[in-house]
Amino acid sequence: MSATLTSPVDLVAGPAPRTLRSTLTSPFGRKVRIAIEVLGLSKRVELAPADTRDATDTLRLQNPLGKMPCLILQDGTALYDSQVILEFLDSWSGRNILLAQDPMERARMQTRATLADGIADAALLMVYESRFRQPEQISTVWLNHQRGKVERGLAAMAEALPDPTVTDVVSIGLACALGYLDWRKPVEWRGRFPELVSWLDHFAEAEPAFNDTRRPEDLAS
Repeated sequence: MSATLTSPVDLVAGPAPRTLRSTLTSPFGRKVRIAIEVLGLSKRVELAPADTRDATDTLRLQNPLGKMPCLILQDGTALYDSQVILEFLDSWSGRNILLAQDPMERARMQTRATLADGIADAALLMVYESRFRQPEQISTVWLNHQRGKVERGLAAMAEALPDPTVTDVVSIGLACALGYLDWRKPVEWRGRFPELVSWLDHFAEAEPAFNDTRRPEDLAS
């Protein structure tokens, strides 16, 4: 478990984080919101909703890809994606608790975090295929391809689970991916991976920020 800071952080030099462009439903945005709370930066960073489908949203100027999350610094610099943002916040805050400092261990953690992100990304693509296409346009081949990514990713994570009492880039990414699967349900995972169910329960108990960043029940999309 990582203690949420209540006192001012001894910050390092450099442009400060100012605004997070995201939604309360994005699993990648949730990663950043967890990190912000864990690192004691909640009073420094405000959440500004983003709509990736709105051509007039300034998100497309801040991130040419039109994707969230996107972190805006005080000097106007835009940082994306979620992994880049987590590494920046961890370093900028001076905490350095989300990633190992040893090069090999750091690379290992980044690889596992990328795997967790890949699970969430494939799940997101499955949801988009069903939500934004007409029934006759939905590709079963595409859905099965993405489902395979999710299932293989979950199996690989289950073989080497991170410590649920330690909040880092791997545990944050995995928890947010599983949380998204629980909400949108593109793949039934709980029956197949009981060890992941147990892990998520323990992580949620150990890390208050996971529960603090849950999607509001009245928020449907």
